[in-house]
Amino acid sequence: MKTMSYIFIILIFAIKTATACAQEINFHGFVQGSLSARITGNETPDNNEGGDYLSGEQRLRGEITGTAESTAFTLKADLVHDSVADEDHVDIREAYMDYRSGHYDLRAGRQIITWGAGDLLFINDTYPKNYSALFSGQPLEYLKTGSDAVKLSLYSDAISADLVVIPFFEPYQLPDPKRFFLYSPMTITGINTPREEIENLEIALRLYRQLGRFDTSLYVYRGFYKIPGMRPTSMTEAELFYPQLAVYGFSMQGALGNGVLSIEGGYYDSLDDRNGDDPTISNSSARYILGYSKQIWSDFTAGVQYYGEYMQDYGQYENSLPAGFPKSDKLHQLVTLRLTQMLKYNTLRLSLFTFYSPDDEDYFVIPEARYNITDSLWFSGGINIFGGKDSRTFFGQLDKNDDLFATMRYEF
Repeated sequence: MKTMSYIFIILIFAIKTATACAQEINFHGFVQGSLSARITGNETPDNNEGGDYLSGEQRLRGEITGTAESTAFTLKADLVHDSVADEDHVDIREAYMDYRSGHYDLRAGRQIITWGAGDLLFINDTYPKNYSALFSGQPLEYLKTGSDAVKLSLYSDAISADLVVIPFFEPYQLPDPKRFFLYSPMTITGINTPREEIENLEIALRLYRQLGRFDTSLYVYRGFYKIPGMRPTSMTEAELFYPQLAVYGFSMQGALGNGVLSIEGGYYDSLDDRNGDDPTISNSSARYILGYSKQIWSDFTAGVQYYGEYMQDYGQYENSLPAGFPKSDKLHQLVTLRLTQMLKYNTLRLSLFTFYSPDDEDYFVIPEARYNITDSLWFSGGINIFGGKDSRTFFGQLDKNDDLFATMRYEF
């Protein structure tokens, strides 16, 4: 963290210097209030953050961008008051500098990177995400969080490339058991994250070009799983850790039959458990997404996706799994549906997104409405509905966390 603080101070100094030299400066921002309340009648037992509320935040966003010849900078920061925890903090969403040349761009600093072709499903997008924000109904932009990274983009007529180096590991932000009902077979006593060392650099490469109608990409990643493994330290206690991971994948997305076809695949190479006999580490797996979206009638679009995850070395996994632990299927599947209807000259948006797993028999449903009151002011509200046959599956464990959520934002 000390290293990150030094880098952040240097970056702020660089941006301040660039501001003084910039030819064009733009400033934007917004004020936002959001609230999410559980409606199942259940309350988590934590004395400080337990109760009905999953989130309650007030945010003030400041966003400044500037350009000067071949350089540019961007700073997006939120001042946040968390009413549930009664705490204040600064959320640096992005803070980076760009250098642009004819055949390459260089970006350094905190940045949000999005790869792949899935809609709320991710294979080759291994960058940090905040699932607590998704499950408590915060605006979708907060699902993605920034990486402190250096990105080099190279361009040519034949093929282009992005090379990303991330020196500081950042895991997924998962729901906090202080506020969410979650399944855990053991008490968590500690979290071991990869040390800030050169050998723990995360490196990702994307090669891409247009093939016919399709935007086509190849991906390679070497780093760590962003969802932790659980290693027992006693009969009732365990600590979390992040095993090494490599991913090799591809994606294609383009027009087909008046709609958009998306195909993505990847092989998750579990570097710390290639034999598949360590039950604390996810086995290697082949993952794939097939999706299609299309406008059905005026201002109404529908999209469906099928996701599959095929576990390697399943026999070793079954033999090594401790008694009493839930067993995953060899093939895990998800089906998603997105429906969107725009009304009132596109000022009112009604949407529905659903996840359903036929093997886990669990689901997550998000109906939502958003209304643009003026060009600067909008309001959205909806409900998160979780459920499943088994309270130990991914969505089934969230069954007691159904919540109503609402957000109002004024942009300036």
